[in-house]
Amino acid sequence: MKWSIQELLAKRHSGLEIQEEQVDVSELVDRDKEIRRITPVNVTGRGEFTGQTVNFTLRIQGSMVLPCSRTLADVELPFDVEAQERFILTDSALEEKDEDTHEPVNGFVDLLPYVKEHILLQIPIQIFAENGEEPQAPQEGQDWEVVTEDELKEAREEEKEKKVDPRLADLAKYFDK
Repeated sequence: MKWSIQELLAKRHSGLEIQEEQVDVSELVDRDKEIRRITPVNVTGRGEFTGQTVNFTLRIQGSMVLPCSRTLADVELPFDVEAQERFILTDSALEEKDEDTHEPVNGFVDLLPYVKEHILLQIPIQIFAENGEEPQAPQEGQDWEVVTEDELKEAREEEKEKKVDPRLADLAKYFDK
């Protein structure tokens, strides 16, 4: 998914067809800590030339595993994204550049960073496992455990009932005055 400007200009009249190409985007797991796993994504599309620009119409399909917002259990999120990216191929067309238009980097047009960006935009703020398949959340871990409100109240009452050290008993009476 990376072409030199010369390769693209050679295909100007016939257009550029992106056949179902599998792209490894596993580095997104390191980039966004919410993503636990991601499958290789399928990218299909077409590059159409207009003057000195090329417009890519892409379809990005795949699946990623995210934590449930409620239980932290794994939830699989399939995605199917339609995206458009526009690149200017020559310096003479730079006047037409706007915020949705990109320039080649070092003489190459690379779609992979834009594919990754569109995948990251698919991550929802919250995701919940469906009720039927929701596994039980972990109840304890290293230095922590889930406590119900009743257990918390009991623990607080026990702390209050703990006897004061006899050496500090007179000090405890000081605050009663």
